Amino acid sequence: MKIPYAIQARSFLWAALMLFAFRSTAAGTDEQLLVSAQPGIQALQTGETLTYDVSWSKMLTAGTAVLETREELLPNGKPVLKFLVTGRSAGIVDMVYPVYDTVQSIFDPQIMKSLSYKMDQNYNHKTRRLNMVFDHSRKIALSTLNDDAPKTLEIPEQVLDGLSFLYYLRTLDEFTIGKVIAINVLDVDKIWSVEVSTLGREIVKTPAGEFSTIKIKTHPLYKGVFRNKGDVYIWFTDDSRKVPVLMKSTLTVGSFVFSLRDMQSRNQK
Repeated sequence: MKIPYAIQARSFLWAALMLFAFRSTAAGTDEQLLVSAQPGIQALQTGETLTYDVSWSKMLTAGTAVLETREELLPNGKPVLKFLVTGRSAGIVDMVYPVYDTVQSIFDPQIMKSLSYKMDQNYNHKTRRLNMVFDHSRKIALSTLNDDAPKTLEIPEQVLDGLSFLYYLRTLDEFTIGKVIAINVLDVDKIWSVEVSTLGREIVKTPAGEFSTIKIKTHPLYKGVFRNKGDVYIWFTDDSRKVPVLMKSTLTVGSFVFSLRDMQSRNQK
């Protein structure tokens, strides 16, 4: 069986994360991100582990992805959050185009900002590494791709990385049909302004069960120029945790689909 080119082009985890994180319009003002997100809510509790089946168009098994929330201590002893994603190919994809990815974000829930981001891709016997460190006091970030020299980038007052973006969305209470939320996100050397629209409420079924959800869509624009990589949809549970139970990123051919298979939390009995 031939692997679709869309899957060969990038590792499935990186592609899916980037596709649903970086659907954007021209970078907006800082005020666009000043929405009601408060630390300590259920969506940012440590001990959560979400396991997904990843497929191409629900026809071809691509692999699995695991999202975890852990506690991390900064050198000064301050507790922060670590978001960790691991993705691994499976089945025929693993035989033809093996993938193993890890993505890590350090996030301060008190100020609701990214502190650092690290991505290690291993796909088809190749590697790609990205490290970003945020210095919010100086409004700069250091971004290092592979063995290239670090780039110093100016960042706005409010900015996230691609992984903390997903968790930040879960803290919001702004999901109203017709309302657009704009969130600044840094990827490598670009600031994206991701526009998020609420499409409505739906009941969805995944291997983990049936859920009442909020369906959202992110817009595929950057600096006013359409990026032909399709639309991205996320279904969050319609409750205080807003667990992403289903994620779909459309491609030129088909789509990547993340379906929740298992959900564990520290408070689960």
